[in-house]
Amino acid sequence: MKRYIIVGGVAGGASAAARLRRLDEDAQIILVERGPYISFANCELPYYAGDVIKDRSRLLVQTVASVHGRFNIDVRTESTVVAVHTAKRTVSISHNGTVYEEPYDGLILSPGAVPLKPPIPGIDSEKILMVRTIPDIDKVRAMADRFAGTGSAAIIGGGFIGIEMAENLRRRGMETTVIEAAPHILAPFDTDMVLRAERELNEHGVGLLLQDGVQSFAEDGGKVVITTQSGRRLSVDFVVASIGIRPDTAFLRDSGIALNERGYIIVDETMATNAADVYAVGDAVQVRRLHSEMPLTVALAGPANHQGRIAANNLAGHAERYQGAQGTSIVNVFDLAFAATGENERALQARGQAYRSVRVYADNHAGYYPGSVKIAIKLLFAPDTGVVLGAQIYGADGVDKRIDVLATLLRQGGTVRDLAELELAYAPPFGSAKDAVNMAGFAAENVLDRLTQTVTYQEMQAAVANGAVLLDVRPDEGYVPAPIGQPLHIPLAQLRERLAELDRRKEYITTCKVGQNAYYGERLLRQHGFRVKSLQGGLMNIMDQRFTASPSAAPAGQERCAVVATDGAVPFDRDFDVTGISCPGPMLKLKEAMDMLPDGEVGRFTASDPGFWQDSEAWCRSTGNTVVHREKSNGQVKVWVRKGE
Repeated sequence: MKRYIIVGGVAGGASAAARLRRLDEDAQIILVERGPYISFANCELPYYAGDVIKDRSRLLVQTVASVHGRFNIDVRTESTVVAVHTAKRTVSISHNGTVYEEPYDGLILSPGAVPLKPPIPGIDSEKILMVRTIPDIDKVRAMADRFAGTGSAAIIGGGFIGIEMAENLRRRGMETTVIEAAPHILAPFDTDMVLRAERELNEHGVGLLLQDGVQSFAEDGGKVVITTQSGRRLSVDFVVASIGIRPDTAFLRDSGIALNERGYIIVDETMATNAADVYAVGDAVQVRRLHSEMPLTVALAGPANHQGRIAANNLAGHAERYQGAQGTSIVNVFDLAFAATGENERALQARGQAYRSVRVYADNHAGYYPGSVKIAIKLLFAPDTGVVLGAQIYGADGVDKRIDVLATLLRQGGTVRDLAELELAYAPPFGSAKDAVNMAGFAAENVLDRLTQTVTYQEMQAAVANGAVLLDVRPDEGYVPAPIGQPLHIPLAQLRERLAELDRRKEYITTCKVGQNAYYGERLLRQHGFRVKSLQGGLMNIMDQRFTASPSAAPAGQERCAVVATDGAVPFDRDFDVTGISCPGPMLKLKEAMDMLPDGEVGRFTASDPGFWQDSEAWCRSTGNTVVHREKSNGQVKVWVRKGE
């Protein structure tokens, strides 16, 4: 009879234990967990603090009793493996002050990671909390309950957990500020994508202190006073520290098991360590990036579960290899979701990988069907083969569906041509005949085939500074100048007849609302002999890139920040539904409605085009009308407009 010991539960360890039992009914399986819970939902913890998940028991995926009853596993909670003796094939376990040894035939290490706690003065305060385990979140939940609607909190760290905590505490009515030492939050995303997440946080009242680390904490009058590296001082009721993690592998230092310089366990494609019959999985292991030999550490539940299954298979004699991690992830930021898979630009540049990128804004489902909203897709691909290297997406609806398609394609080594040819489910409520991911594939194909030469916002700025002309091809109806320089405006429909107005000695960069008409304009001008490029993402991209995060947080008790707060019912005379149509449709409807309304009356416009938020305000400024009020909710924009000043 085989004797297996698994160190750590949660995702990887619990998955390995269950798989081992399914493969070997006769084996003795011992699962050792240092905490009181063997399998709980780490990713749900911020939502319990935010009272989205109200029942604490829902955090428990499996209990000791259920695991023992279903799988006949010897579960030992409140027990810590303090040493591994690979030569003797034993582990030392500490429980209630007593240390004893247990022999093993096979060992799976799933120790996970622990929060970083840097030596910042004052960090040991009881009002500075971590988020890693259920006991941790119990403390945060108690603070959130106490200060909901009245208090203030600071989140140290802008990673996924930090941003989820910020959203949940803000939704409970607290004044909430995120402090991040890096230039931007959410490291898996490139700057041009993450700016939209920062804007979403600001618009919902979350303050962002970026590129400014914590220098010290101090308690004063029941408050925690935070002093940052720049000298800024912030006084809050409590702090949630989400600074990062380190592998919980100190107990392996003298085991002979190979660790990298940061303490992560080094494994091969079978999840085996360098020690005989010892495997490792989860947050504490160093694997390799998919389709490369680049080392990678990934603290995600999906890979941990997969690795646990693979380690169990190999330990039980069912050969299987782990193909590598791609880091597919998604996070909710109020009304938007942000998702990524594969490598971002920083990772590609770090390893010297040549790449190209496209950025498209496409409808989440058929534009004529009510509720259509734009999603932004950034696609990174090899310039010679078109192999997809990474992707990032944000939007109010349909983001999860698209990132899963792209993650699947990336795992199979697919190209942008494969992406363009994908046949996906279509009906008006669910998608488009040419889905958003198809559109990204088409745009990338055009780059590969040299039918277009796109530029990023930063490249456009540099080109204009060197004499290039920004050519805006949006229609006259509802036109508002782009908030950058003085672009030349010639509507696409008039461009052929107005070629004589262009200077063939100059370079032109075409733009529109989302980039599609800019591409059409670029193709037209190229075939007439002009030097021309097109701006990725058009005006929506420009608006994204021009955002600068504010450190100011909305006061406690105010559900949203000032630009979206509703203190009471905002009166209006006529209601206009302009959802389900894309730019310039909402602006055309706005103009038609305002022409019809008598002076002084207020129309309320509900749009699903996120650009309507800025477009309507700019249009009103240029036409002498007045924005009375604006709101955002569930991917829709509501704007109250008064006829006249």
